[in-house]
Amino acid sequence: MIPYDTRKPLDPSGIRLGTPAITTRGMKEVAARQVAEIIIKALHNYNNDDALAQLKKEVKKICEHYPLP
Repeated sequence: MIPYDTRKPLDPSGIRLGTPAITTRGMKEVAARQVAEIIIKALHNYNNDDALAQLKKEVKKICEHYPLP
């Protein structure tokens, strides 16, 4: 659930993101900002396949730099 959300858990009014997955990879503040920027760009371009394809490449690049342990 999203804290203080007045809607039901299966009908939330937003999204809640956590950091465990990125910190497990060893990402710090700079990389977390990059991830946040990618998420923002994806939300703004959800219907733009070209923009999403470019963002996918950015995600792959970050994941290669911070592989799973």
